[in-house]
Amino acid sequence: MVGIILASHGDFAVGILQSATMIVGEQENIAAVTLQPSEGPDDIRAKIEAAAKSFDTEEVLLLADLWGGTPFNQATTLFDQHQEQWAIVAGLNLPMVIEAITSRFAMDSSHDIARAIVPVAKENIKVKPEELYEEPKVATETKQPMQALPEGTVVGSGQIDIALARLDSRLLHGQVATAWSKDVKPTRIIVVSDQVAKDDLRKSLITQAAPPGIKANVIPISKMIEIWNDPRFGATRALLLFENPTDILRVVEGGVGIKEVNIGSMAHSEGKIMINNVLSVDKEDVKALEALRDKGVTFDVRKVPADQRKNLWELMKKAKFN
Repeated sequence: MVGIILASHGDFAVGILQSATMIVGEQENIAAVTLQPSEGPDDIRAKIEAAAKSFDTEEVLLLADLWGGTPFNQATTLFDQHQEQWAIVAGLNLPMVIEAITSRFAMDSSHDIARAIVPVAKENIKVKPEELYEEPKVATETKQPMQALPEGTVVGSGQIDIALARLDSRLLHGQVATAWSKDVKPTRIIVVSDQVAKDDLRKSLITQAAPPGIKANVIPISKMIEIWNDPRFGATRALLLFENPTDILRVVEGGVGIKEVNIGSMAHSEGKIMINNVLSVDKEDVKALEALRDKGVTFDVRKVPADQRKNLWELMKKAKFN
C-alpha cells in the first residue's frame, strides 16, 4: 500500500490527518510531519525521511501545504533520489487526503494516485453565493524572442529598485513566496550568494519555488554589484534574499544601495547563540551586522509583514550576547 506523508508549516498536517481519520477510519502507512517555528529545513527533511522509512513500501506520496514552502522544498530534495517511487502534490486540503487514502485500495503507484487526486482537490473548492466563483482564466501569451540590450542602454529609472532586502537562512520559502511577495510586489526575486550560485540543485529548487508571475534568479555577489551599476535593469523591482549578514556587508561595500534589511531567520548551528526562537548569531554575524549599522543600514526584525517590528540590538542585549 502506497505510503502517504502530510507535510506542513505548524500543526496543520496533524489536524487534517485527524479529520481524515474521523471520516475514513484509522489508516496504515500514513504520517503527518510538521515544521515548527523553532525548526529549520534540516529538521523537516529528517522528519520526512523518517516517515518514509517507517513505511513497508518504497512508494511514497507526499502532500505538502504550500508550493515553494520549506516542507515542499525539502521533500523535493528527497524526490530527486526517488523519482520512480515518489510523487509530491502541493495545496494540501481534506478532499485531497481522503481521495489519496481511498485510491490506495485500487492503485499501487504514487504517480497514479497523484494524478487522480489533483482534479478532486480542485473540484472541491466551491463558494456561496455561487456567483462569487469565476472559472480561472487561461492566459494566452505570445512570446517574442528576447534580445540583449546594448550596454549603456538606460531602462526606466536606470537603476534597479530594491523593494526588500531580506536576511533569511531559508532563502525562498513560503513566507517569502506568499506574504512578502504580495506585500512588496517585486517583478523579480534574486538570491544573492556565491555558495548557492555554485549549487545546481539549490538553484533549481529556488527557481521552482517562485510564485506565479515572478521570476527567481540565483546570482553571486559580484553579479549583484554589476547589476546595481547596469542601467539596463532600471525597470526591475527586486526582492533580494541573503543567507547571512556577511554577504550583505560585501554587497553594501560593493556600492549597492541597501538602506534597510529585513531579518526573517538565522538558523542555529554549533557556536551560535539564540537571541529569539528563529534568530541565532555568532561573533562573525554580529561583526557584520555592526559594520552594516555603521554604514547607515537599519534592521527590521519580522518574519512576515503582519508581525510587529522588533529591535535587533535590544534582542541581542536581552540574550546577553554582547
